[in-house]
Amino acid sequence: MNTRYIDLIEQTFDFPQEEFDLSGSHLHFHGIDLMELIETYGTPLKFTFLPQISNNINRVKSWFLQAMEKHNYQGAYHYCYCTKSSHFKFVLEEALQNNVHIETSSAIDIDIVEELKKSGKISNDTFVLCNGFKRDQYIANIGRLINNGHRNCVPIVDNFEELNLLSNAVEGTFKIGIRIASEEEPKFEFYTSRLGIGYKNIVPFFKEHIQKNPKVELKMLHFFINTGIRDNAYYWNELLKCLRVYTTLKKVCPSLDSLNIGGGFPVKNSLNFDFDYAYMIEEIINQIQLSCEEENVPVPDIFTEFGSFTVGESGGSIFKVLYQKQQNDREKWNMINSSFITTLPDVWAINKRFVLLPINRWKDTYERVLLGGLTCDSDDYYNSEQHINAIYLPKYDTNKPLYIGFFNTGAYQENIGGYGGLQHCLIPTPQHILIDKDEKGNITTRLFRPQQAKEDFLKILGYE
Repeated sequence: MNTRYIDLIEQTFDFPQEEFDLSGSHLHFHGIDLMELIETYGTPLKFTFLPQISNNINRVKSWFLQAMEKHNYQGAYHYCYCTKSSHFKFVLEEALQNNVHIETSSAIDIDIVEELKKSGKISNDTFVLCNGFKRDQYIANIGRLINNGHRNCVPIVDNFEELNLLSNAVEGTFKIGIRIASEEEPKFEFYTSRLGIGYKNIVPFFKEHIQKNPKVELKMLHFFINTGIRDNAYYWNELLKCLRVYTTLKKVCPSLDSLNIGGGFPVKNSLNFDFDYAYMIEEIINQIQLSCEEENVPVPDIFTEFGSFTVGESGGSIFKVLYQKQQNDREKWNMINSSFITTLPDVWAINKRFVLLPINRWKDTYERVLLGGLTCDSDDYYNSEQHINAIYLPKYDTNKPLYIGFFNTGAYQENIGGYGGLQHCLIPTPQHILIDKDEKGNITTRLFRPQQAKEDFLKILGYE
């Protein structure tokens, strides 16, 4: 009878996989010896594997190139990184090595863009697409960026008032986009996205406020749905509605030459994950081309704003199982040395799944467990509701430490979790390790930031 953890995995999944394999009974991630990482830095820790950011960017670029060549698509493709997924400097600098552009969502994003320009990471040729609901400071920062020569800054108008606000902030002419307020899936509590302008209002808005305005040039139509890019009837229906608006608008607006289809590619969340990215891109290109041919208008340049897909698969979190609590005859709680609420907030906030695997002891027998965090909150746990399947890990043994890893956690978790600030029960933010490769392909590591110290908390709270 096969009762080892490795037997369970090999019987359930195709294993090893591209990013996961074993050395003895220890897990490796993209060739990284995770036990060696633990021995060097201890736990809990977060890490970012920088090369995966470039890898995912170039995967998408190659898929778009192949699809455009296959369909003889005459427009260009531009990859934008959605900064709100992770604003860290090391993320932006890695992404920008790959000739990408930037999508912003708030005022301070523009300050980050200006810092990147000072260091030569961004030039005036870089597109900066400014999304979101814009208030005074965001408008002022956009105006400053354009007035200082960044003509490829394209604010995406979210509501009727923003056009006048932008016109007052910008000296001379400028380009804009318009965001479509897409209809949400039927299961949502509301019918239409709070962001953007309704389908039926876009052409009238252009004719009344933009067409005869010598200061404004409409360049882009922006389309995005909350559930992201999925191969289902809802997505294709919304895309076709967007394309009807685009082709109608193009006939009265010659300057319109770009369609921004947003982001929303899923990130691998299980060893069973299966999503045909190349097929989706090819079919999107095909649908755009068919719609434009039918209406006899030129195809648009395509922009995307991939955030989670860009950075998500570069991140991971590693914890130690501190203790096991048997609360009844069936439930065993493995307590980790951190908190899900503070470290992986999407776990409890939206029941998000991540790839969960032990780092060591793969050749030991396994058991079914629940995972608990250190806070006193009843929601600080990870179980089969998030994980879909029951959680099995090598059996707890007080004499044999067990380490576990959550993978593909690189998007949003630091921003949502309040990185470096106050967190529930004052659980410290774990240390953060950056992992890269040198010119010879050897793995290198460095400490980006140590674990939060008591002095950090006391200062925030006013005790120092």
